[in-house]
Amino acid sequence: MSREYAASYAASQSDPDGFWLNAARALDWERAPTQGWSRQEGWFADGILNTCHNAIDRHVEAGRGEQTAVIYESPVTGQTRHFSYAELRDEVARVAGMLAGLGVAKGDRVVIYMPMIPETLFAMLACARIGAVHSVVFGGFAAPELAKRIDDAKPKLLLTASCGIEGQKVIPYKPLVDHALELTTHSIDHVVLLQRPQLAAEMTAGRDLDWQTELAKAQPTPCVPVASTDPLYILYTSGTTGTPKGVVRDNGGHATALAWSMKHIYGMAPGETFWAASDVGWVVGHSYIVYGPLIAGCTTVLFEGKPVGTPDAGTFWRTIDKHDVDVFFTAPTAIRAIRKEDPQGAFVTDVGTGRLRAMFLAGERADPDTIHWAEDQLGLPIIDHWWQTELGWPAIATCLGMGDTRRKAGSAGFPVPGFHFEILDEGGHPVSHGSSGAVTIRLPMAPGCYATLWNNPEGYAKAFQTFPGYYETGDAGHFDAEGFLNIMGRTDDIINVAGHRLSTGQMEQIVASHPAVAECAVIGADDALKGMIPMAFAVLKAGQEAHANMQGEIIALVRDDLGPVAALKDVHIVEALPKTRSGKILRATLRKIANGETVVTPPTIENADVLDRIMRQLASSG
Repeated sequence: MSREYAASYAASQSDPDGFWLNAARALDWERAPTQGWSRQEGWFADGILNTCHNAIDRHVEAGRGEQTAVIYESPVTGQTRHFSYAELRDEVARVAGMLAGLGVAKGDRVVIYMPMIPETLFAMLACARIGAVHSVVFGGFAAPELAKRIDDAKPKLLLTASCGIEGQKVIPYKPLVDHALELTTHSIDHVVLLQRPQLAAEMTAGRDLDWQTELAKAQPTPCVPVASTDPLYILYTSGTTGTPKGVVRDNGGHATALAWSMKHIYGMAPGETFWAASDVGWVVGHSYIVYGPLIAGCTTVLFEGKPVGTPDAGTFWRTIDKHDVDVFFTAPTAIRAIRKEDPQGAFVTDVGTGRLRAMFLAGERADPDTIHWAEDQLGLPIIDHWWQTELGWPAIATCLGMGDTRRKAGSAGFPVPGFHFEILDEGGHPVSHGSSGAVTIRLPMAPGCYATLWNNPEGYAKAFQTFPGYYETGDAGHFDAEGFLNIMGRTDDIINVAGHRLSTGQMEQIVASHPAVAECAVIGADDALKGMIPMAFAVLKAGQEAHANMQGEIIALVRDDLGPVAALKDVHIVEALPKTRSGKILRATLRKIANGETVVTPPTIENADVLDRIMRQLASSG
C-alpha cells in the first residue's frame, strides 16, 4: 500500500471528525459544518448545503459551464447526446420548476420509475434542487413491488416514461404503473409521463400529465438550502422478510463521501470522463452515474444498453474509445458475459480501450479467473472493490487516487479510510488473520452510509444488534497475512458440511478456474447425513461443449484444492444462471430448487425462463 494511503487511513482512525471535516471543504456550503459525527444526529449536523448546487451550479459559476457534464449513449436507440454543465443546469432547473408547479416542496417524496434516459437524471437532480426526496425504482420492476415502494414512501408525485428498452425488447411502463396504483393504499396526485417515440402510452384523464406539456409551463427554480442531515433519497433494497428496505441517504455526508471517493479511490480529476455501466435504479447508478462524477466536476456517461447483444460483446469497448473514458466501473457479471461471447478478446483487440487507465469491478465477488482474463485482454489494472446499498460508496478498495496499485485477485483490497473492519466469530470476538467470520464495521461508520431505514427504525437497529458497536454487513470473509480483506459471500453462504464450515465463494473460485467455465454458482443443499452438501451450477464459455468427464474434472479441482471434506459431488452444466436485473446471481433461489422447495419467481429476476430449465434438469437427474 502507498504511503499516502497509509497516512490517510491512520488519520481517519485517530481523528475521524477532523479528517472528514477537512474532506467536507471540497464542497460549497451555505453554512460550513463545525461538528463531525454525532450519535443522535449523524454527520455534519450543523451544516447547510444543496447537493444539486454542488453537482451543477458551482461548476458553471466557476467558469466551466461549457464542459461536457453528461454523455447519453444509447445503442438501443442509436442516439448519442451531450449536455454541458450550463445546459444541464438549465434542464434541471426547468424540471425542478415543473415539480414545484405541481406542488412538490422540500421534504416531499417523488417516485421516479424511468429508464436510462437523460430525463431520469434531470428528475433526480431536480428533486435534490428543491429539497424533495426522490425514490428511484428500477424501470420495468414488477407492479406489486412498485406498489410496495409507493405505499412505504408515500410520494406526492410519480414520474415515469411510456417505455423502457431491454436489449431488443420494448417494455411498456404505463400498464405496470396503472396496475401498481390499483394495488396501493396511498393515493398519488399526479403521474407525469414522458412519451418516448418507441411507444405511445394511454393517459388516464385527470391523473396523468404529459411531461413536455408541463415542462413548457415551468419556470426555472433555484437551489433550496437543506440541512446536511436532511434526506436526499430513499433507495429500496430487498429485505430478508420480502418487505423492501428503504435505505435513507443524507445530503452532507453523502456529497462529502462521493467527492472524496472520486479523487482518492478512482483517481479522477475535474474534466475527466467516468463511466459506471450500471442503472440509476441501483446504488451504483445513484452514486457514480449521477452524483459522484458531477460533484467532482467530471463528465459522466449515461448508457442505455447491455454488455452483450446491443449489438455485440464489443459495445463497452467502443463506448470507452468513442467518449475518451478515463476510468470504467462495471459488474463482474458483465465481464463474464463479454468473456462468454468473446473468449479470445477479439473485440478488445479490434477496438482498443482509448485512454482508459483502469477498470473497477463491484456488485458481487469478482473471481480471480475473471480478473486475470480482463487484465490479460485490456493490459490495465482491474480493481475489485466492495460496498453495499447501505454504505453508498466503497468501503474496501485499492485507492488508485492515492497512488495505491497493490491488489490481489480474489480480494476486494484494503479498508478505505474512514472504515474500521473487524472479522468476528459468533461470540463477537475477533478471529485471527486467515480465519473466516462475520465482516463487521466498527462505529461510527464514515459519512455517506445510510442514516436509517424509511419508516423502519427497528429494522435499521437490527443491523447493529448482533455485535454491539458494530454494523453487521451480512457478509463473511477474512483478512489474509498481508492485510488484504477477502469477502467470500453472504454469511448464509458459509455452509456446514459434517461439522466443517466451508465457503461456497471459495468453491466458486475453484470451479471458475476450469478453462471451459464462464461463470458459476455454488450453493449448499440440505443433506440428511452431512447437514449440507455443496452443489455447483456452471455455465460454459462460448464454443465449449459439455463432455462426459467435465463434471468429474470440476469435482477433482475442488477436491484437490480443498480436500475431500468439500464433498462436492453434484455439478450441473446449465445454459445460464438466474440473475436479478442488476446482475446478481439468485443463489437463495437455486438453493430452494436444490432442496425441492416451492419457488416463487422473484420480482427482480432478469431471466425467469432459466429457473424452469434448471428445475427440469434437476428433476430429470434425480
